[in-house]
Amino acid sequence: MSEFGVYVHIPFCKHRCDYCAFATWTDRDHLMVSYVDAVVADIKRSIAEGLQVADTIFFGGGTPTRLTPTELARIVRSIPVRHSSEITVECNPDDVTLEMMRIYADAGVNRISMGVQSMVPSVLASLNRTHDPDNVERAVGYAREAGIASINLDLIYGVHGETHDHWAQTVSQALLLKPEHISAYGLTVEAGTPLADDPSRYPDDDDQADKYVIVDDLLTAHGFINYEISNWALPGQECRHNQVYWSQGNYAGFGCAAHSHHNGRRYWNVRTPDRYISCIEAGESPIAADEVLDIDVRKREALELSLRTSQGVPVGTLDTDALQDLVEVQGERVVLTRHGRLLANEVSLRLKPL
Repeated sequence: MSEFGVYVHIPFCKHRCDYCAFATWTDRDHLMVSYVDAVVADIKRSIAEGLQVADTIFFGGGTPTRLTPTELARIVRSIPVRHSSEITVECNPDDVTLEMMRIYADAGVNRISMGVQSMVPSVLASLNRTHDPDNVERAVGYAREAGIASINLDLIYGVHGETHDHWAQTVSQALLLKPEHISAYGLTVEAGTPLADDPSRYPDDDDQADKYVIVDDLLTAHGFINYEISNWALPGQECRHNQVYWSQGNYAGFGCAAHSHHNGRRYWNVRTPDRYISCIEAGESPIAADEVLDIDVRKREALELSLRTSQGVPVGTLDTDALQDLVEVQGERVVLTRHGRLLANEVSLRLKPL
C-alpha cells in the first residue's frame, strides 16, 4: 500500500527562470506571512476533517527558501507526521545559511533538494539562472553540518550552448558533493515561457540522448541506481514522496495551485496566492476544480507510471518480441532497457492492460 503524501506549494521567487511555467511570482513577497497563515489554517481545517498522518512531505515552488526559515518551520510543525516521515524542502543554493538548515532540521526536515541545474556559469546564464555554482558546495556543507540526512541535487541537460564536456563536468562536480540522490531532467519547452519564444534555444533530441547516456554512465559507476527514468539514488535513498505519485497513492496539496489525489479523484487549488489567501480567510474551500478518473483510465495510467520505474510492468502488457532492444523480462515484470528509457513515450503507446 502506498504511503500518504503532503505537498506544500511556495509560490514566491526572487527571479523567474526562462524555462519555468510553474505557478510562481516575483512581486508577491509582501504576502508571505499572510500566505503562511493561510496554509497553516488550511492544514488545521483538513486535520479536523480527517487529514491522514503524512508519511512524506514535500515543499516545492517557486522557491521555498524565500520564506524565513521560521515561517517554513511553522508549516512543517502544523502537519501531522510519523517519526519515520520523509520531509523534503527544495532549496536555492544562494539562499541557504547554516542557521536556516539548523532551523529546518530542528523542525523535522531530513531531506533537501538543491536546485543546481548546472555547475557551468555559461550554461546557467543560458537558463537565466542567477545562482553562483560555488554556493552549491557551501549550501550542501551547511545542510550536512545541520544534520540533514539526505540530499538530492537537481540537474538539467540539453541547454543551448552546453557541450558534452560541460554536462560531464556538472555531473562529476555534483558527485564530488556526495549526494544520496540525483535527479537529471532534459530541458523541456513550456508554452508561455521566454524559452518558448526563442526557438534558437530549443533543445536537440539527439544531444539530450547523448547526455542521458553520459549521466547514466557516470552515476552508475558511482553506485547509483536508476529507479525512475530521470532519478538515480544510492541504495535505500529513493525519494519516497515521488514514489507516492508514481504508485497512484493519495496525497494532499496545500497552497495555491497545489494538486491533491484521493482514490482516483484529482483536485487542485486556485492558482494565485492572493486568491488562496482570500479563500482561506473567508472560510471557503480553495479548490478550483476536480476530475474523477474511471477505472480503465486509472489502470492505463498505472501502467504508464510503472513503466517509467525500475519496477516495470507485468509480463503480458507489452509485446517483448516487437520491442527486443527496448525492454527486457525480469521474472514476472518487463522493464525498460536504457535504450528503452530514451524512447519511453513511444514504448508506452504499446501498453495493453491485462
